[in-house]
Amino acid sequence: MNKPLRIGITGGIGSGKSLICKVFEVLQVPIYDADTMARKLMNSDAMLIDQIKQEFGTLSYHGDGSLNREYLGKEVFNDPGKLEKLNQLVHPRVAVDSEHWIERNKAHPYVVREAALLFESGSYKLLDKIIVVTAPENLRVWRVLNRDKAKRKEEVMKIIRSQMPEEEKISRADFVIHNDETELVLPQVLKLHERFIAFAAN
Repeated sequence: MNKPLRIGITGGIGSGKSLICKVFEVLQVPIYDADTMARKLMNSDAMLIDQIKQEFGTLSYHGDGSLNREYLGKEVFNDPGKLEKLNQLVHPRVAVDSEHWIERNKAHPYVVREAALLFESGSYKLLDKIIVVTAPENLRVWRVLNRDKAKRKEEVMKIIRSQMPEEEKISRADFVIHNDETELVLPQVLKLHERFIAFAAN
């Protein structure tokens, strides 16, 4: 098998996938945060910036060249068609960037790509194994409201309803990590870490 092994991590909002990634980071595993990188590329990738301006207008960017997130958010938030179009522009550029990143980290046995829309974007096809992080819906809502005081419960529920159902994610996963505060996550991550190291060695 070509090194590094490509592992994807996904999960619905509030599932705690970022926490799981921090544990992998402590184990010296490189992490690619696709959602953060997407925002970064929307501010720095000349091709993507041009495409967004053509599709959504020059108001998509401020005079200083930075992304006008408020304007773009209003444009796409309540229009699934426009949101899908934006994703169609952004995801391919993230895919290219992530391939370069994997090349830079090829000395590692495995790398982890974290993304909320791993299945929806099609990027799961570029990965060897998929981990889904899961937690009960009420706990997920509580976590989001606790970390973002500006959000209302209705907003969080709207985001949850717009994402792929958790049951479907789980059915498509190779591995599931239960982050429900009844089962310790560290032993679950360590077990997977050992498996991935073994996979990569074969």
